[in-house]
Amino acid sequence: MRIKRLHVEIVTAITLAAVGALGATGALELGVSWSESGPMPGYFPFYVGIILIVAAFASAAQAIFRLKMGSEEMRETFLEPEQTRRVLSFLLPMIVFVIVTVFLGTYIGTALYLFYVAWRNGGYKPWIAILIGIVFSIALYFVFEKAFQVPLHKGPIEEMLGIY
Repeated sequence: MRIKRLHVEIVTAITLAAVGALGATGALELGVSWSESGPMPGYFPFYVGIILIVAAFASAAQAIFRLKMGSEEMRETFLEPEQTRRVLSFLLPMIVFVIVTVFLGTYIGTALYLFYVAWRNGGYKPWIAILIGIVFSIALYFVFEKAFQVPLHKGPIEEMLGIY
């Protein structure tokens, strides 16, 4: 599957607009007006979100305009099929990592992600990949929880083991 530059421009604009919309709607909960003491907490994030949305629409419009004007740049291939496969081989596991981390916690998610990427993409033997994931997660625990005393998200497995 060949991915054209126009497709990347449009997907980037949509992603930027979504981030702006999330920021602006989240800021609404904090208040976006002025109070007696100055701007409310959501004032600046709201307008930054609006600016991101406007910039995203401008970027998409510019890409479409350049395509309509006959720009070959918009029609050129951005990623060849092999490049697309390589990008997806890291992107899809990263998406799964985020989902797993939400439900199982940072340490379990990290161990599983590093195991899979080291095994599938790195070419390590499974037992070495498992060791990489476990050792890194243990190091992550000691660095954040013990050394810096910054708790990371823990899921139900850590709580059942009494690590929580």
